Amino acid sequence: MRYITGGFALGAALALGGLVAAGTTAANAAPAPAAQTQSLFPTSLFAPSSLVLTVGQGENRDSSGVQRAVTLTCMPKASGSHPDARSACDQLRAADGDFDKTIAFKADTFCTKEWNPIVVTAEGVWQGKRVSYEHTFANPCMKRASQGTVFEF
Repeated sequence: MRYITGGFALGAALALGGLVAAGTTAANAAPAPAAQTQSLFPTSLFAPSSLVLTVGQGENRDSSGVQRAVTLTCMPKASGSHPDARSACDQLRAADGDFDKTIAFKADTFCTKEWNPIVVTAEGVWQGKRVSYEHTFANPCMKRASQGTVFEF
């Protein structure tokens, strides 16, 4: 162990001696450009808009089984396993992250009044804030009658 630390100390001394001989010290070394430094280090460990969306058969998330699930990331660009990620992100931005606004029903839609519940959920982060959303449709027809692309997968 003594030889390893001695080797590190010798290497550091040689490196410092080379810098001083060349006239370069930490005080007058050129700083790294700010743009490069910013892009190398993320400001957060979490994506500002990243969601997991699910569709399941049942009355609520606790009693339903997940039939389909997709990921949706809206920053820095629309991506994920959602089939129309760009449109879904655009719709969420227009609704300011309000999922209830994304499931408004299309006019002139007629569905039966059967009770065959479908639940949709969204979990994750939207523009840096934690999101936990759940909505139950009375039946598959009511889910199809909702406008928008966020839960169309």
